[in-house]
Amino acid sequence: MRILAIETSCDETAVAVVEASGGMKRPQFRILSNVVASQIKIHAKWGGVVPNLAKREHQQNLPIVLNKALKEARLLKITKRIPNINLIAVTVGPGLEPALWVGINFAHDLNKVWDKPVIGVNHMEGHIWSFLLSQKTEKPKLQITNYKLLFPALALLVSGGHTELVLIKDWLKYKIIGQTRDDATGEAFDKVAKMLGLPYPGGPQIAACAAQISKSKFLISKQIPNFKFQIKLPRPMINSKNYDFSFSGLKTAVLYLLRDIEAGKFGFRKIPFNDCLKRSQLPIPLVAEICKEFQQAVIDVLISKTIKAAKHYKVKTIIIGGGVAANKELRKQFKQKISDVALTSDSKYKYDLLDLLLPDMNFTTDNAAMIAAAAYFSALKRKFRDTKKLKANGNLSFSTKQ
Repeated sequence: MRILAIETSCDETAVAVVEASGGMKRPQFRILSNVVASQIKIHAKWGGVVPNLAKREHQQNLPIVLNKALKEARLLKITKRIPNINLIAVTVGPGLEPALWVGINFAHDLNKVWDKPVIGVNHMEGHIWSFLLSQKTEKPKLQITNYKLLFPALALLVSGGHTELVLIKDWLKYKIIGQTRDDATGEAFDKVAKMLGLPYPGGPQIAACAAQISKSKFLISKQIPNFKFQIKLPRPMINSKNYDFSFSGLKTAVLYLLRDIEAGKFGFRKIPFNDCLKRSQLPIPLVAEICKEFQQAVIDVLISKTIKAAKHYKVKTIIIGGGVAANKELRKQFKQKISDVALTSDSKYKYDLLDLLLPDMNFTTDNAAMIAAAAYFSALKRKFRDTKKLKANGNLSFSTKQ
């Protein structure tokens, strides 16, 4: 099955052409093209995505991105106006509704011209199956991915707009067992980065600054004699009996910490900036310490909640997806935790069956290839829709009837 997929849920305009085969038992994907036009530079000065600006850019970019994707997939024929595809897939939610409508309307127009069936895809479902996609060979667009997935599985979805734990009992059988009650993980990273004077998007900036911690400790000991200040932030809801998350309080804790610092409570003096912190008005070592502790607080909560849910539901596979899945420290510590769990023994649960599936870095952020992967499984179940009935749903959930 050859699928052309369209993704416009937020600030990436993406089109991909993917070949899928193997059915539910041995699904395989070959990426013929995967084109993404990012809008980060446009939204950076606002510190976040502006829906109407995103809509305008999608409208301008989609025809260009489509043409490039078809060209890379070698589907542009001068004598043939209809490309050799079997299916059109488009993201219908969740996301920014003005942006979503651009993609849906575009798919509708293609349906009228090409007369190809259309499937509406849940964006978060795309993130679940993004681990199926791989571009590690010398010829990445020819890569075919095989994998081993054991049910029940548990997906941790962490992005700028979502933090969810999704129990997957079988193909296309999803149940949300935990989600954020306020800020999503990526949103918290962006807001804390803004407090610290770091550029948007905040996740990569905080991770980069946190990685400087060794250098920062040296600067602290050298430039701030008798330094005894220890940064300690809370781990919200880490011991709660449910699987929900909350990062608003953690963000507020950083705000109060910065207020105390600005009030001179800890007696810091200014230290020259480095490239990472050009916009920050705080001492470099202090910013790095805050980034390190904030990032670790988030990681501790995500891992603790996920492992706790995995044990409760006796899952055999853990999947991580979403933009925050690109965080190297999160990936590293998750792998270590899974390894540690595998070494333990429990009469009620065989931890040695627990496996961790991570997407390639290229597929953690929004892209259309993951939408094609999710569409393939829906197509096998014949979940086609009249394009006139497709609607954008900014709050689309796995529990929403589509």
